[in-house]
Amino acid sequence: MKVKTISRIEEDYTRECKSDILKVHRNLDPALHPMHRAKEYKRALNATKLDKVFAKPFIGALEGHSDGVMCLAKSPTQLSVAASGAADGEIRLWDVPSRRALRLLMGHTGAVRGISVTHDGKRCVSCGDDATVRVWRMPQAGLGEMFSSGGADVPTKEASLVCHSKTGGGFRDVDCHWARNCHATAGSAVELWTSDRSEPTATFTWGVDTVLSVRFNPVEPDVFASCGSDRSIALYDVRTQTPIRKLVMQNKCTKLCWNPMEAFNFTVANEDTNLYSYDMRKLTTATCVHRDFVSAVLDVDYSPTGREFVAGSYDRTVRIFDFNGGHSREVYHAKRMQRVFCTRFSMDGTYVLTGSDDMNVRCWKAEASAQLGTLLPREKRKKQYQAALKDRFKHMPEIKRIARNHHVPKAIHKAQKLRRVMTDSETRKKKRRVDHAAPGSEKKEFKPARKDRIVAEVE
Repeated sequence: MKVKTISRIEEDYTRECKSDILKVHRNLDPALHPMHRAKEYKRALNATKLDKVFAKPFIGALEGHSDGVMCLAKSPTQLSVAASGAADGEIRLWDVPSRRALRLLMGHTGAVRGISVTHDGKRCVSCGDDATVRVWRMPQAGLGEMFSSGGADVPTKEASLVCHSKTGGGFRDVDCHWARNCHATAGSAVELWTSDRSEPTATFTWGVDTVLSVRFNPVEPDVFASCGSDRSIALYDVRTQTPIRKLVMQNKCTKLCWNPMEAFNFTVANEDTNLYSYDMRKLTTATCVHRDFVSAVLDVDYSPTGREFVAGSYDRTVRIFDFNGGHSREVYHAKRMQRVFCTRFSMDGTYVLTGSDDMNVRCWKAEASAQLGTLLPREKRKKQYQAALKDRFKHMPEIKRIARNHHVPKAIHKAQKLRRVMTDSETRKKKRRVDHAAPGSEKKEFKPARKDRIVAEVE
């Protein structure tokens, strides 16, 4: 039997003293450059710097509302159509590429808190503080039907169906079923409605005063989740009309959104300036904690790819996070932008729509340095090559520092520094309390941030 062994002389690879010159063995293969890795690292570094130089995320503002924009909705069948609801009761349908209002829907006497489009794109459902749910017909003949009907100059005041709340009080949110013509509203309870009845078909309550948000699961549409004012996150099943599981946190959650690709995962926006991602199969521990905001987070929405999501905050900024990243990838803000109440990804994942308290709907690029318009084949190949290089060397200190550096307003920068100091101080206190606790006491175990904000889980 022949055994092949590889042997090396130790003297060729070691030095007797520090002053000796270390022998560098060259790769004699002409197809592989000896400085290939160094060249690619330099290219990744330059690509990261150029992304910051050419970062111009803001595209334009959709003007027309006379009060703060409270909610947004996107059409699943028409890429360029979006809907927005304001605090003055107006609902506007927008043609995003042309940045003009196509139709004005008037019927609510109070602020519009929630708006959603059905899965077939034929109807639009809205709810608000006036304790009514209104179903509007969406045009199906394209944008020509909207313009032929007069557009935004001739408001539509008659809804196809008007439903009144049976539990009392206004509504805070609405979401349409992904497979059937029914929708759920969030108010004093979660009520399930159909598009042809003016009374709810089912009511779900689980010890909560006000339900703030409700969302159907995109893969298993008979399962939906809700956030309540009692700091709870509840899961319900429509088929059995029973609650499944409930999670209680230390702070109140404002909005909730499911991951469209991994439908057992969802992300909630919390008032403690963080976002928490959970697995519905195990709610005792958050899968990821998303930081960087300095004020309460008001809305969250996933990209259709499920790889990232956008969130808006009370601190007047919009941030884009990776689904498993703890820190934001992009930070968007404008000088005149006020508190961001609602955020939405476009159906192709290329753009981001935000509604704020300054009466404007703003359109942003999902990638701040992305080039608008049609790219040539060589430009696409170059972009893909640079993206692969940045992903390969993203762990390098210099590239990581440049990628995480964002220009933010001075007030937010100071608040971030102060919050970082407060967080570090609180962490040190908890560790000292654990170190000096008596043996066998409950304080002997240090809880990470993924578990620290959870109070209890109820089944």
